[in-house]
Formats: sequence, structure tokens, C-alpha cells
Amino acid sequence: MKKGLILILTLGVFSIINTEMGVVGILPLISENYGVTVATAGLLVSMFALVVAVSGPTMPLFFSGINRKKAMILVLSVFTACNVISAFATNFPVVLITRVIPAFFQPVYVSMAMSVAGSSVPEKESPKAVAKVMMGVSAGMVLGVPIVSYISSLTSLRVGMLFFAAVNAVALIATIIVVPDLPVKERLSYGSQLSVLKEGKTWLSIFGVMFLNGSVFGVYSYLSEYMETVTQLSAGLISILLLVYGLSNMIGNLIAGRMLSSRPMGFVVTFPFLLAAVYAVLFFLGYFTVPMAVLTFVWGVLAGAAANINQYWLATAAPKAPDFANGLFLASTNLGTTVGTTVCGFFLSRFGTQYIVLGGILFIACAFALIVWRAYGEGREKKAGKSLKTA
Repeated sequence: MKKGLILILTLGVFSIINTEMGVVGILPLISENYGVTVATAGLLVSMFALVVAVSGPTMPLFFSGINRKKAMILVLSVFTACNVISAFATNFPVVLITRVIPAFFQPVYVSMAMSVAGSSVPEKESPKAVAKVMMGVSAGMVLGVPIVSYISSLTSLRVGMLFFAAVNAVALIATIIVVPDLPVKERLSYGSQLSVLKEGKTWLSIFGVMFLNGSVFGVYSYLSEYMETVTQLSAGLISILLLVYGLSNMIGNLIAGRMLSSRPMGFVVTFPFLLAAVYAVLFFLGYFTVPMAVLTFVWGVLAGAAANINQYWLATAAPKAPDFANGLFLASTNLGTTVGTTVCGFFLSRFGTQYIVLGGILFIACAFALIVWRAYGEGREKKAGKSLKTA
């Protein structure tokens, strides 16, 4: 039952993230079909992300006392209905509205999926279970774009958009039939959950996650530009390497799940050095095709692992409020993506495409400082606890 539950949670997360990211591949078709510019069509992506960043901490908090299965059914129903409406919409404002509405509910499902997966296994195995759900996130970000783009090119924009609804509907039916009743065992007041914000460890984790995610997505946002202008690859090869990057994300999810289950602190503290090393090599060898291809794979593995580290770092900072902690994780990562992209964009426009990695390294340094700060504080707390026991 546990394996089936985690599989359905992974499918559900895939269907949610597929809705968010899959539209990227059909923006030109949307622009043409609704008579708007590509930049205006891009609002379907940016507005969704903005709503997720805002609702990340709040919506999981509001739903924290509701039966998990009922909440998941509600969210998947909203996504299915809104995707059907958007597929048949005749004007762009309706499409935009039906994108914004489910975006409010995205953090509810994703945060609950992680919490339920983590609590369905022994505590030590929790990172592995969460890693499997995170694979749904990676798959949604990687596979959704080419799949929807391919379907739309073979059939029509409407059929491509209906694919979002179809995946949501499959996850919804599977949830109704297979997922057991998941009542909240211990109802936490809003005040008790918000109280985690009074702890310095929580804020160190929030900013640490923001910087770590910013270091990954700040550079990744301009990866296509880097491959085109610095490595001078063809459009076809760039597409292949981007797919390699995305698929290697899922490998990183699995590796991180195992590492966080066995030696979490050592892995978290070491990770910034690994990512910084990739960026340093990229800076000097990014001109060459073969090193670039190898780096893309390694970087993709580390990017996938970074997602697990970010979730683990905030979940362990506020273990008494898991849904709220996962909401903070979603908000922090989205904010990190926004800030990281802006800073790396500054390096690109000021110094050139090659120098976007400097923005990534800057963010890694900030993340490492915050990770060490928290680790040092936890070490002192453990020592103080041992001293009290021996006294």
C-alpha cells in the first residue's frame, strides 16, 4: 500500500507541475491562437509562478487541518476543471484566469504529497520517500514541455491543453480509488504553526534555500543562451542537452534521497562545493562541446539533488509543522528563482553570457554561509543538551 500511495502521490505531483511548466512549449501556439504577443502569452507562466510564491506559505497552513485525501481530491478536481475550461476558452483573459485559480492550490497538493510520503515510512527512510515524490516534480518540469509541444504539433492546441486535464483526471481517479482515508491525526493551530517563524533556524533555512535554489535556477535560466553563444551549439543539440539535464535531475533526486537518509548533514555541507566546482569548470571549459555535454549531465544530477536538499532543510527546521514547512519550501524556492535569475541576468548584461556563473557562485557562497551557521548552532545545542544530561 505504501508503494502504491507514493506512486500515486508522484503521479499527482507530476500532473500539477505538468500544468505549470508544460505550457512553456506551446506559448507560440497560444500567442497565434489568441492573437496576443508571445510576451503576453508568457503571463501564463509568470503569473502562475508568482501566485505559487505568494500562496506557498498560506494555503498549506489553511488546509493543514483538513483530511489529506479530501484536500487532494479538491485540488486535483480544481486543476482538472480549470484545464478543461482553458482548453475550450475562446479568449485569452479566460485562459489566464483558469491558470491563476489552480496556482493558488498548487502548494496545497505538493506540500501535502511530501508530508504524506515522508510520514508513510519510518523517519530515517523519509528522505527516500520524499525523493520519489520529487521525481514527479522533475518529470513534470522536464517531460511536460516536449510532450505537450509534440501533441499540439501533431493535433491542435486544444488537444495539447486537454492533455493537462487528462493527466490531472487520471491522478484524481487514482486518488479516489486507491488512496486510503488520511485524516489529520493531530490538528495544529495556526498560531502553533506560525510560531516556527520565531525560531532563527527557520529563517536561516528559508534564506539558505532561497540562495541555493537561486544558484541553480539563476544560471539554468540562461543555459540555452550560454550553449548558443558560448559553446556555439546547434538548436537541435541544445534541445538534446536540455533533455539530458532534465532527466539527470531525476537521478539526482534518487541519489539525494539516499544520502539524506544516511548522512544528511555531511551531504548538505559538502554540496555547495560540488556545485561551485561545476560552475568553475563551466566557466573555463564551457567553450568546448564534449566538456559542456558532460557538465550538463553532472549539473543536472546536482540540480535534482538540490531540490531534495531544499525540502529537507526546511522540513527539518520546522518538523512540528510539516505542511507549513513545505509551503515555506515552495515559496523560498520560487523567490530564489526570481532573485537568482535577476542577479545572473545582471552579470550577463554587464559582463557577457559566460559570466552568469559568477552570479551562481555568489549565491552558492551565501547559501554555504547560512548552512554552516545553522549547522554550528545545532551543534552547540546538542553539546548543551549532553552537558545537561551529564550534570
